[in-house]
Amino acid sequence: MVALMAAAHAASAAPSSLLPDLNARLHPSDSTPWTILLVLTLITLLPAILMCMTPLVRLLVVFHFLRQALGTQTAPSNPTLMGLALMMAWFLMTPVLNQVDQQAVEPYRLGQITGLDAIDRGAQPVKHFLLRYAREKDLALFTAAGQVPRPNTAEDLPMRVVIPAYILSELKAGFAIGAVLFLPFLLIDMVTAAITTSIGMFQLPPVVVSTPLKILLFVMVDGWNLLAGSLLKSF
Repeated sequence: MVALMAAAHAASAAPSSLLPDLNARLHPSDSTPWTILLVLTLITLLPAILMCMTPLVRLLVVFHFLRQALGTQTAPSNPTLMGLALMMAWFLMTPVLNQVDQQAVEPYRLGQITGLDAIDRGAQPVKHFLLRYAREKDLALFTAAGQVPRPNTAEDLPMRVVIPAYILSELKAGFAIGAVLFLPFLLIDMVTAAITTSIGMFQLPPVVVSTPLKILLFVMVDGWNLLAGSLLKSF
């Protein structure tokens, strides 16, 4: 009799023990919508993050200067240049991504640190990379504009100062490389224009003659290899 009453009590208690688990499945925690919102926001901002925190800005500026210098308006195409720049940026950022994975992602995955700690730890290698190429002049500009207290070291600056300073520095570096890259092709244009004008070829635009010469010269010196090597060495 006692055994039957114990079994009945256990059977009646089993559904009640399942209720919390069932309620948890039907009514997820309040943080779930915020997590989804955060992930969707990060996906939306991913192109801006790639442009602002990787070498992509300098690479794209140099590639577009090269295309203008060669006189080929659509070759290589924009997707081709973007793909090459992305792969080179990934190659250059691999050591930084490995540090982020070791210092932040892996401990968070193992449950050793919280999400905010993971963000703080993961931002340090990225900030160190950005500060390596950000000029002091640009850092001082945004530090003064943002009314940020003068830090003891550059590492103490917030990311809202480091990121725009890095972008300005990369734009300057890209334009400097592009200007140097433009000079030999500009010389070919000037020589071609002088020759065609002196021999009376007014009906033929000089750019029609100079464009094949520039492409031939670029191919003969293995220009893509030289350009890629120079860009990689600049980081």
